[in-house]
Amino acid sequence: MCPDMLGSIPEIEQRLAGEGYIADRELTTTVYLAGQLQKPLFLEGEPGVGKTALAKAIARLLDTDLIRLQCYEGLDAQSALYEWNYLRQMLEIRLQEARGIDKAELGRNIFDREFLLRRPLLQAIQYESPRPPVLLVDEIDRSDEEFEAFLLELLSDFQITIPEIGTIKAARVPFVVLTSNRTREMHDALKRRCLYHWIDYPGVEKEQAIVAVAVPGIREQLAGQICRFMEQLRQQDFYKRPGVAETIDWANALLALGIEDLEPEVVKSTLSCILKYRSDQEKLTGEQLQKAIAVTKNFKGRAVGTGRRAAI
Repeated sequence: MCPDMLGSIPEIEQRLAGEGYIADRELTTTVYLAGQLQKPLFLEGEPGVGKTALAKAIARLLDTDLIRLQCYEGLDAQSALYEWNYLRQMLEIRLQEARGIDKAELGRNIFDREFLLRRPLLQAIQYESPRPPVLLVDEIDRSDEEFEAFLLELLSDFQITIPEIGTIKAARVPFVVLTSNRTREMHDALKRRCLYHWIDYPGVEKEQAIVAVAVPGIREQLAGQICRFMEQLRQQDFYKRPGVAETIDWANALLALGIEDLEPEVVKSTLSCILKYRSDQEKLTGEQLQKAIAVTKNFKGRAVGTGRRAAI
């Protein structure tokens, strides 16, 4: 990737905001350095704080494609790189037999590139447009240690060897973003090859700015109450504390319901947007709910303008 494509640190911050992503100077500096040094960007944080959204925003900023590899337990190199299209290969052999091709020549071409099913990693390596893609390896912590070791090698050279074809090397190094919800610790070897950034829950003011962009037309008073209420929830011992994604969902739900002020009954009826476990919903009752609502009532505001895309 050409290091100058991202622009300066202030330009990155401004352009990310234009794409609907509110980032602080520390994060934009890390993004800038990832582009300048052509190193992967490793993002850790709780679910819903904006790790995946940042990769999407960078792709829009660079005006390029986002190639996403969603990790899961049992993911192997073949599923992430390539597979042979066995059905097409069998069909080609049958067609050659029907055309009377000599048996010694049957199937000689079935391992050409046209029979290759490219998975996300190979798509990123073989990307042919002038601008390199953004390669998002999402939730790398869900994959096995064997896949992590394979990915470590790939990120070092950005080339793979397909026995039937040969070595394929990336013409342009993709902008790589790896995300982790920290369900397990990642090896130091992987982190050493990346620039690391922890994305935490935003403060009230930053989250309110995010809501203003993500939920056009919401009143500032309601947005402020929502963000202060969410701040109260994140201080509680829930099994799964709500992220910024839940804040945006809840704000959209309240706007759709025509709610202008938070009340206990409003919160109770819309808990499905905030807390996704029954045990957590049962905790948010009675005195705890009344106290959280009371804190939000201290905020007064005015209507806010229309924003652009969703921002986390």
